[in-house]
Amino acid sequence: MSLKQKIREDLNEALKEGKEVEVLTLRMLNAQILNKEKEKRAKLSKEGLEEEELSGKSQLSEEEFVEVIFSEAKKRKESILEYEKGKREDLAEKEKRELKVLEKYLPEQLSEEDLRKLAREVIDKKESLSIKDMGRVMAEIIPKVKGRADGKLVSKIVKELLTSTE
Repeated sequence: MSLKQKIREDLNEALKEGKEVEVLTLRMLNAQILNKEKEKRAKLSKEGLEEEELSGKSQLSEEEFVEVIFSEAKKRKESILEYEKGKREDLAEKEKRELKVLEKYLPEQLSEEDLRKLAREVIDKKESLSIKDMGRVMAEIIPKVKGRADGKLVSKIVKELLTSTE
């Protein structure tokens, strides 16, 4: 079953069971997915594809679905931090519930330890020894962890490792 089908089934189930947070979150997610598909279709339509070919190619891949979900989860995490700074626990709690719903559809996230190990391997392989090499190291790591780790955390770890070797 595709991720898109799973989300639709879970939305229908949440509607039947009256799970308000899940319904709102999954509807929002479906809207974001639809927006991404429209963006992709608009880009492809500039290439002059036929209608049948256009509708097939404008569907998001599983990887693109994960990117949309990861992006939405990241927005929730950022909102939680801001609401907590502003002492708005009620809003932070709402965002936490939405985040919990979104996380069900994401692949298992890499631990900080796993990220460090991966970053160390790339740094050793590239023989990168200074902070000037950060861009090259990040360019190799990011595709490997896409959807499974936050870019800020990866960047922080790479920076730490590169500055500790100088």
